[in-house]
Amino acid sequence: MGGGTPLSDDVRDRLVPALVDQPGAFTLIARVAGEPVGLANCFTGFSTFAARPLVNIHDITVLPQYRGKGVGRALLNAVAQEAQARGACKITLEVLSGNEPAIAAYRQAGFVQYGLDPAMGTAQFWERKLP
Repeated sequence: MGGGTPLSDDVRDRLVPALVDQPGAFTLIARVAGEPVGLANCFTGFSTFAARPLVNIHDITVLPQYRGKGVGRALLNAVAQEAQARGACKITLEVLSGNEPAIAAYRQAGFVQYGLDPAMGTAQFWERKLP
């Protein structure tokens, strides 16, 4: 899903070295018979409400031919194990409202829309792009 277009060559060239330089970043790779078939790029943040770390899943993907076979579920479970090992209070992620297969997978894995006070509704993810 993402932006709907492949990464530019420039971004592809800079991505892995830039991830290595990010404190708290980690990547989990799912393999079948030794071959990579999925990954989750995650970042450790901090919850001021719990005074504990949190883990954000920024990217999660599974090769099309392996979707629906439990690879995504295994990645989500592996992220949860790593988050617990890091003392995290929660795992966060964002998903496009039209990505129904991902939404169903996240719900099945125990994710819910975020809100502190039901009377105030659920949280929205906003952005401001910078030059």
